[in-house]
Amino acid sequence: MVVSQQSVHVDKIYRTRENLAWCKERGIRLSGLPLGRPPKNRSAEIKKQAQEDESFRNAIEGKFGQAKRRFGLNLCMTKLPETSETSIALTFLVVNLSRLLRQFFGLFLSFLILGRTKELRCRQRFNKNYVKSDFTQVKLITWATNYWHSIA
Repeated sequence: MVVSQQSVHVDKIYRTRENLAWCKERGIRLSGLPLGRPPKNRSAEIKKQAQEDESFRNAIEGKFGQAKRRFGLNLCMTKLPETSETSIALTFLVVNLSRLLRQFFGLFLSFLILGRTKELRCRQRFNKNYVKSDFTQVKLITWATNYWHSIA
């Protein structure tokens, strides 16, 4: 169950009349379509809200699936509730640290690659001006004339 700004995003199995009444008393919107037979014409606003709720839940469910597959959350075999909570908390700490490390590594590589490409681009360009030892500029190539005429 995920709580987000006066709405609770739950699976369909938790959308019971009791839970709906409990949430209604407290002013909390329960995600998903209303109970009962679906109406013939559903408004676009209700469809859009249901789709947004599902996309929000999918991201969270995907993170739980990733924690089970890659980080061993499904292997939590502790007996006491306190040690189970600690094990789960440590698993999600590792998930978050892994995400931060991946972002940092991507940022580092992007700076490394962008820095190298700028350096390579600067090497390949002709410098229009040549600076002598007495710091006066002498034009080597005039861009108005042909390149081969200025070399000869």
